[in-house]
Amino acid sequence: MIQFSGVYKSFGDNEVLKGIDLDLPASKISVILGPSGEGKSVLLKHMIGLIRPDKGRVIVDGTDLSKLDDKALTAFRKNFGMLFQNAALFDSFNVEDNIAFPLREHTDLSEKEIAERVRQKLDLVGLKGAVSKMPSELSGGMRKRVGLARAIALEPRIILYDEPTTGLDPLMTDTINRLIVDTHHALAGTAGDTQKKSLSVTTVVISHDIEATFQVADFVAMIHDGVIIESGAPSVFEKSRHPFVRKFLDRHGDDA
Repeated sequence: MIQFSGVYKSFGDNEVLKGIDLDLPASKISVILGPSGEGKSVLLKHMIGLIRPDKGRVIVDGTDLSKLDDKALTAFRKNFGMLFQNAALFDSFNVEDNIAFPLREHTDLSEKEIAERVRQKLDLVGLKGAVSKMPSELSGGMRKRVGLARAIALEPRIILYDEPTTGLDPLMTDTINRLIVDTHHALAGTAGDTQKKSLSVTTVVISHDIEATFQVADFVAMIHDGVIIESGAPSVFEKSRHPFVRKFLDRHGDDA
């Protein structure tokens, strides 16, 4: 679904990406793992064309983003939903208006249809009945849920999570991890429904949390020193013999 081919990116003298080669599978939950400052968020911004590579290609569902002009790229971004670290809610909007914002901006739905879509998404993230609350009335975990409801309001094909559990306590971290998995499968439909399977979503999570990674991931890739040093299914990743991967796993209490 998402392919990086020889991607390089520098900011001044700071070379962040040094030849990224990575294929993220369709219809799966992929986690891009690594310590802070390793370029994970820069990688994510390349996926939606907010940053263009100095060299190499980023291909999303067969589309080379470097060949899109600004207008086409803006239209293409409707395929993505994104949950930011702090949820990035509009403080002056209530919950309903926060979630309705992309629908009013990018669709021709009636206000009645928008209200119904908002309630559907709130129900999906477990916040039924919260439409009139203001962001200031929400806990950190509730803000994340509202942010997710807004991210999926346009029913995107790809959902991106930027460090979704940062700043949350362990119990809320577990809740958000379950929500990521539950939302992915709810949007993907049931395994026995061919039509729903064709509408399945691809989920990409940026994280430095190894425990959370193994809770949600179907596929794991680790970035270090500007390149992908290991990738594969969690069962393959946790058996990696790469020295940095082993150090990272062991530091986080995993002696696999």
